[in-house]
Amino acid sequence: MVLEKLGSGLKSALRKITKAGYIDEKVLDELVRDIQRTLLSGDVDVKLVFKLTEKIKTRALNEKPPTGTTAREHIIKIVYEELVNLVGHAPDIQIKPQKILLIGLFGSGKTTSAGKLASFFQRKGLKAALIGCDVHRPAAMQQIKQLAEQLNIPCYISDEKDATKIASDGLEKFSNRDVLIFDSSGRNALDSELATEIKDMEKAIQPDETLLALPADIGQAAGPQATEFNNLVGITGVLLTKLDSTARGGGAITACAITNSPIKFIGVGEKMDALEIFSPERFISRLIGWGDIQALMEKATQATDPEKAKEMAERLQSGKFTLSDFYEQIKSMQSMGPLSGVMNMIPGMGGMKMPKGINLEAQEEKMKHWKFAIESMNEQEKENPETLNSSRITRISKGSGVPESEIRLLLNQFKKAKKVAKMMGSGRGSMMSKIMKKFGGR
Repeated sequence: MVLEKLGSGLKSALRKITKAGYIDEKVLDELVRDIQRTLLSGDVDVKLVFKLTEKIKTRALNEKPPTGTTAREHIIKIVYEELVNLVGHAPDIQIKPQKILLIGLFGSGKTTSAGKLASFFQRKGLKAALIGCDVHRPAAMQQIKQLAEQLNIPCYISDEKDATKIASDGLEKFSNRDVLIFDSSGRNALDSELATEIKDMEKAIQPDETLLALPADIGQAAGPQATEFNNLVGITGVLLTKLDSTARGGGAITACAITNSPIKFIGVGEKMDALEIFSPERFISRLIGWGDIQALMEKATQATDPEKAKEMAERLQSGKFTLSDFYEQIKSMQSMGPLSGVMNMIPGMGGMKMPKGINLEAQEEKMKHWKFAIESMNEQEKENPETLNSSRITRISKGSGVPESEIRLLLNQFKKAKKVAKMMGSGRGSMMSKIMKKFGGR
């Protein structure tokens, strides 16, 4: 799970707000303290933490909730908006022919990231090629060759010890490819030898993008490191790696924001397709349990009919989120990857607290039971779940073989999902309206 500890702390803080009987300054103070503790333990810069929480409290005390929104919902939305502002702006990723140079220190995940970038551009319809220029790490050339074979794309490696010559030869060899991705050497520190090598490579390649690979567990050392590499060759952005394996990614993210080094991509797993364009809105939505509707729609497009995915996005935007839609989501899960990843994308499900002793396999079984329960409902009940009273739940339980307690849990999670979808879908600048543009909507 992405930044599990940081996310669980924020979800816990927001749950207190939803359970509070009355929102007053004392409740807000407790929320602010919880957020501060969570962010500081996640290695976020102290000054940024206090600046953020001051903004949250000021807005919560002075802003009136919009019509149709409760005080609790408004405060949660304020927290979301300020966290989005904290991690920066969405990058502009050009899907066109280009040359990309990957730089970074030893162990930052450059070579694996090179493969992920190649896979990303291949999926966008561009012909990619890899050029291995790490002349110091013994296994680097073999690793990049294996990645290329796995992706079925061309790769250029050499026994040469001159990284600049390898880069130049690769440029000439792959002049017919759209996207050229150059791996480079790393060190434990940015010494003079590495600095000279990177400078010479940069001059020879003249890259359109120079991306700094930064591991998420680097903490606040990310700021100085980004500054050093930026002064050396002028990095165009950061590729944040190892987000799937660390609970202390806050420092890397916020340090990048401080140094004006935009995060362009994030690595969220080991597989070659586990690379995403960094979106502050989507990142924070997953972190606080709001889900990631855009990622869900993209996966649904791959797993099902694209028109169905677009139709679901339209229904979510209009607020017509029914149990039928929930059923369609559950049906497509098997072809959309592990349950842990998919649950984080569904509004309301990312924050679902797992009972002690319940593993994800058991939870996946529960989702199957929910599917059986929905199949036992009539069309009116699927479209209008509020009609499901005790007698109807008993009938559905008998018809599906699913315990009444599980059906009530299903309805509870559905209500949460619908509420979050409503919060995300309001307004022309909302996340849902942006998603609709992506899918060709209004």
